Amino acid sequence: MEHLKAFDDEVNAFLDNMFGPRDARVRGWFMLDSYLPTLSLTVLYLLLIWLGNRCMRNRPALSLRGVLTLYNLGITLLSAYMLAELILSSWEGGYNLQCQDLTSAGEADIRVARVLWWYYFSKLIEFLDTIFFVLRKKTSQITFLHVYHHASMFNIWWCVLNWIPCGQSFFGPTLNSFIHILMYSYYGLSVFPSMHKYLWWKKYLTQAQLVQFLLTISHTMSAVVRPCGFPLGCLLFQSSYMMTLVILFLNFYIQGGCAKTQIKPKAQ
Repeated sequence: MEHLKAFDDEVNAFLDNMFGPRDARVRGWFMLDSYLPTLSLTVLYLLLIWLGNRCMRNRPALSLRGVLTLYNLGITLLSAYMLAELILSSWEGGYNLQCQDLTSAGEADIRVARVLWWYYFSKLIEFLDTIFFVLRKKTSQITFLHVYHHASMFNIWWCVLNWIPCGQSFFGPTLNSFIHILMYSYYGLSVFPSMHKYLWWKKYLTQAQLVQFLLTISHTMSAVVRPCGFPLGCLLFQSSYMMTLVILFLNFYIQGGCAKTQIKPKAQ
């Protein structure tokens, strides 16, 4: 335990030296003070994908219809809560859509940060997307884009919550929560064949995700053009990361994959 504590202290000291002082308003929040839980859960996620595929190789696929229905309903409701709360809290704080700093909105900033903690935690819950693919032997769904996005988002949002937990950070999760309502409601209802004819928004999901990426990049870059005190390095990193998703997603789209299978490259 002493060695683990020493390793944890070293990792957190390294991050503090790299990024500077953390936001004191989120000190003590669940899973935020130490990076080790987030890192460990990400490594476990990757191991479960590898081990799960090996274990399922000679076993029949599981149906999981009831579990998937409840899971998709749960994510849909959580996304609806986050969308509503982000809209209300940013409105309460008088957030500037072009660029919003980290401190000027007072209590509204804390309210935004609380919702963004749920957004961070939802990235852990969404690891189950991949685990369900493994158990159902949907290996074609477990693409590099899928795993890269799931693993990276959980870790990136740990950093966001510790250093930039409000302000300009609100926009991506607001869009993404709306997209998740469309996506997970579709995934939940599509389990039932009788519902397929009513799921008219299926054909728009891919386009909606791509529009989400581009809007998030535009919003991020607007704060570079007309700065308001939000950290420039964070804005440039977010834009760069989002561009990797756009490139990977377009590659998938051009190859015709979206016509055959639905993936979840969920952006911020």
